[in-house]
Amino acid sequence: MMRTPADLDLEKTHRQDIPRKRNNKTECVAFSNGECAKQMRTFSLTTLRDFGIHKDKRIQEEAGLLIKALQDTFYLSKATSNVICSVVFGEHFDYEDKDFLSLLKMMANIMKFINSPMGQLFEMFSSVMKHLPGPQQQVIKEMQELEDMVAKKVEQNQCTLDPSSPWNFIDYFLIHMQKEKNNPHTEFHMKNLQLTSLDLFFGGSDTTTITICCGLLLLMKHPEVEEKVYKEIEQVIGRNRQPKFADRAKMPYTAAVINEIQRFTNIGPVAIPRKTTKDTRFRDFFIPKGTNVLFMLGSLLTDPKFFSSPRDFNPQHFLDEKGQLKKVEAFLPFSLGKRSCLGEGLAKMELFVFITTIVQNFRLKSSPAPQDIELPPIPLYFSRIPPEYAMSFLPR
Repeated sequence: MMRTPADLDLEKTHRQDIPRKRNNKTECVAFSNGECAKQMRTFSLTTLRDFGIHKDKRIQEEAGLLIKALQDTFYLSKATSNVICSVVFGEHFDYEDKDFLSLLKMMANIMKFINSPMGQLFEMFSSVMKHLPGPQQQVIKEMQELEDMVAKKVEQNQCTLDPSSPWNFIDYFLIHMQKEKNNPHTEFHMKNLQLTSLDLFFGGSDTTTITICCGLLLLMKHPEVEEKVYKEIEQVIGRNRQPKFADRAKMPYTAAVINEIQRFTNIGPVAIPRKTTKDTRFRDFFIPKGTNVLFMLGSLLTDPKFFSSPRDFNPQHFLDEKGQLKKVEAFLPFSLGKRSCLGEGLAKMELFVFITTIVQNFRLKSSPAPQDIELPPIPLYFSRIPPEYAMSFLPR
């Protein structure tokens, strides 16, 4: 038997980008606004694209290692984190590497705190609470340790940097810093490099892990859906070739199942807060420039106007009369517009490759009967996590 949603040390890890109070020069990519947000996002997207983030070779390699690891224990959080680590740091960690385990454990502790009542208070009153005793002091310490770890990685990259052959995201950033060294208004400086790297690591780790764990729970709850996915895998991929993202175009049912997993679990019902850049009138409301705005994405994913049975897990929500994948306007798990999720492309590839690889190799089995499995994710602050559950992976 194995524990999920993560390995035994990280069962309660859940996703949310780290709220950090920053000055205008260190807002970086997740919580920033204005010119800093524009430059960091444009650079990050371009670099990740050039670095091959939209190719699934890295994900396929990690999925292969994951399948081997599942023979003994559950390594899903380590697998998804390793994908983004290979891009940001240019390094693949062994699943038992002490530094890697320490990194994931600190991230789990930070996420747990952020999604607690105390974490919400700290976000609102951090200027006061950072001077008071309490659990926030341990989180502050661990956040500093993570920043120190990234700073150490940056220092290592500076020593080995070859501008003609950048090896990872940090290398690309350092090269761009050199190009803008004479620009007094540049957003490309050491602090933004460290914080943006951390944002990419956090954002690229937990989201996919939680969604896949929810997906495995739903497939155990609905074995008939799992069997249909497996049959489509047999027809399109077979049993001997590893799945790749290009297969998705020929697998409408599997694609619909993954979309429905994202819709039903709704792990990010509230988007990251943004500020209006100008006075705005929305319907009958006037929103002044600089106002923090929260987007309730979860309400779209449960809107009966777009989904016939929003409270049920039903892949047919994303299939037309001919059984082909259809686009649903309200399906926006990655938000919308210029500030949508930076890692959307990577997340889609990971979800498809990891889930199909697992189903291709294993039959999922739960301790309770399928009808007794609890489904609703536990709501926490801006994110949601699945309940704890035990499962077995039976080789096909």
